[in-house]
Amino acid sequence: MKKLFAIVALVAACSFAATSNVMAQEEAEVAEEAAATEQVDSTAQDTTAVEAAPEVAPVVEEESESLHKTLKTKFIEGDAGFMSLVALALVLGLAFCIERVIYLTLAKVNTRKFMAELADLVAKDKVEDAIALCDATRGPVARVSSKALHNLNSKEQNDIASIERAINTEAEIQGSYLEEHCSWITFFIASAPSLGFLGTVIGMVMAFDTIEKAGDISPTVVAGGMKVALITTIFGIVVALILQLFYNFILGSIEGLTANMEESAQELLTMCVKSPKCQK
Repeated sequence: MKKLFAIVALVAACSFAATSNVMAQEEAEVAEEAAATEQVDSTAQDTTAVEAAPEVAPVVEEESESLHKTLKTKFIEGDAGFMSLVALALVLGLAFCIERVIYLTLAKVNTRKFMAELADLVAKDKVEDAIALCDATRGPVARVSSKALHNLNSKEQNDIASIERAINTEAEIQGSYLEEHCSWITFFIASAPSLGFLGTVIGMVMAFDTIEKAGDISPTVVAGGMKVALITTIFGIVVALILQLFYNFILGSIEGLTANMEESAQELLTMCVKSPKCQK
């Protein structure tokens, strides 16, 4: 009986082990099939998403033209003949403006300090030293002072009337030096837009000639002449505006120097009257 129970128990254990192995294999096969199904579904979803995604157009970056290249292109389109005249007006006008700016900048000095040193020398009766100071100083104020002190140091023209006359005469001369070449600047300011308008008229004539030859009015027929007309006018006005800015700065500098010269002339006349060398 014990042997029989042992055999039955052994058979039952083997059957249970075989059944467990079969169940484990079945579960593994089911898991593999599920994993394969999920992989197929995900692949299908990815393919669908790729197909459904809209095509993105490549972005093409357009290089913006430089200012120099744009001006060069417009210069050529505006007829080089008339545009050259406008450019020449700009170059010559700027040359005169720069010359005046440099001259007026060098003419500016510390007027108050200069007149204080001059008054101190005249009060000490050192007129020759005062004249040397004027010769060593630049600007219209120093030139007017030098002329007045030369009269004061002389024996024939050291009276008040002669000194005052010398101051007024030299002040007018120095004022004309300050305004020298300004007429040329105003000429180029006026001529630049005039040349632009001349190009406008010529461009309009060209447009009407083209219309007459074609016998039809269309935008393509008149576009060339209208482009010449508009571009030359624009460049002429721009040149006039640039030169006008410089001219206004120059006028402001001239007015400032003239005001300093008039104020210094009054102080100079006063110190000459107080000098012992002046004939009352």
